[in-house]
Amino acid sequence: MTEVGTRRVHPLWRGYEALAMVVGLGSLAALCLLWLPLAMVAYPLLPRHVGQPLGRRMIGCGLRFYLRLLHLLCACRFDLRALDALKHESPLIVAANHPSLLDAVLIVSRLPNAVCVMKASLMDNPLFGAAARLARYIRNRVPADVVLGSLEELRHGGQLVIFPEGTRTTDFPVGPSQPGVGLIASRAGLPVQTVLIRFSTPYLGKAWPLWRPPQLPLVCRVELGRRFDPPSDTNAFRRELDAYFQAALAPSASQPDCRP
Repeated sequence: MTEVGTRRVHPLWRGYEALAMVVGLGSLAALCLLWLPLAMVAYPLLPRHVGQPLGRRMIGCGLRFYLRLLHLLCACRFDLRALDALKHESPLIVAANHPSLLDAVLIVSRLPNAVCVMKASLMDNPLFGAAARLARYIRNRVPADVVLGSLEELRHGGQLVIFPEGTRTTDFPVGPSQPGVGLIASRAGLPVQTVLIRFSTPYLGKAWPLWRPPQLPLVCRVELGRRFDPPSDTNAFRRELDAYFQAALAPSASQPDCRP
């Protein structure tokens, strides 16, 4: 037996965790590569009203299949049932905490018309870029473009998925919010539905290198949080949102503490 942190782990289980990491990362890359050439061709050829829903539908189907693989082969347990209540709500602003690289995967897998605000580097990534461009995801390079792009997607009934922290959490349980989500909600006149993501460990968080194996079983639960009315004062809204996330995500006896 070896000891990892406070865990006593059999060497065979550690080997399985390493294998599960390879299977998890490899299967995601394989799915992206399968869709890549078709997405590259479809983006310039298909009109937006055809290409966008096709792109979002294919991403959703691919991510549901991917999470099923993680469940069957990699001892991952995801409880995403709460998101089903949002499937037919649009337009919609979904604001979630951001503990892991898996967060967008979890949410987008359940929302049929999800549109993400993505880092510019991911939009240009050879694996993810073509699919993201076909789905008309929003590049976060210029704040004004993020706001305008988000408003445009919401006007067309999109389900905007945004992480108010702007990056993965570095100060658990949640970091401070950026002003964008309040500004978008105010200008769109739409409420903000918060989503709470809880992991048994901070796998693929800021402090968890990509090639570090997970601690299995990995358990994740997604819950619907408070729904905020469209703000009239975006600064006050940001403070209220921060206070809510801090209180809702504070570790307790019944919730996993996902600090590094």
